[in-house]
Amino acid sequence: MTLRLGCIDTDAPPLFSRQRPDGVRPGYEPAAALHLCALAGHDVEWVILDWSDFYPALAEGRIDAIWCGQGITPARQALGDFTTPYTIFDESVVVRADNPATVIADLAASRIGAIAGSANMRLAETFPDVELVAFPGTADVFGDMIAALRAGEIDGFVDDDVAMIPLDDEPDLRLAFTVATRLPWGAVVRTGNDALRASLDDAIARAVNDGSLATIWREWIPGLAFPL
Repeated sequence: MTLRLGCIDTDAPPLFSRQRPDGVRPGYEPAAALHLCALAGHDVEWVILDWSDFYPALAEGRIDAIWCGQGITPARQALGDFTTPYTIFDESVVVRADNPATVIADLAASRIGAIAGSANMRLAETFPDVELVAFPGTADVFGDMIAALRAGEIDGFVDDDVAMIPLDDEPDLRLAFTVATRLPWGAVVRTGNDALRASLDDAIARAVNDGSLATIWREWIPGLAFPL
């Protein structure tokens, strides 16, 4: 069976990079998805969507699952059934290089961005005295936030630590700090699709136990310890 997996198409290495002309998507998430789906007996077809279209596409049957940075939150669990986690990440704040912020309190009176409705926005909502800027879920929302930060439209933005680490090498940007939220990520299937969810859960368990998922992690994300 070929699974249609929904994701955005953006540059957020080492998590994922833009899809190549041959259809290959480089990065940890696509590599993990291909491996885990193969263990479950499935081929993969990537369906590129806007972030905001993930759950409508799932509900309408245009995709079989969302495999794209989906932190497991109560709001999302109301929209689909999550697999067991295939990774866990913390969340970080990136600012311009001339911004001295190193803790949450330093962001007071700042304009802080995050993807609308995301777990990152949920974290940003706990920051005191900031103005929140919600970014619509386009197909390149990560790039949209970087561009807004560079243009001075926002003072920083929140995203998952793995996507933010490479930005610390950009001369005009700086990783301000990381919050240890330990947010688990899972794939999302349509509510009630227990057979598919169970097959993916079994594959995740096997790949964690035999070390193969950790091997993929070390290939793509050597700077962070495998979290499972």
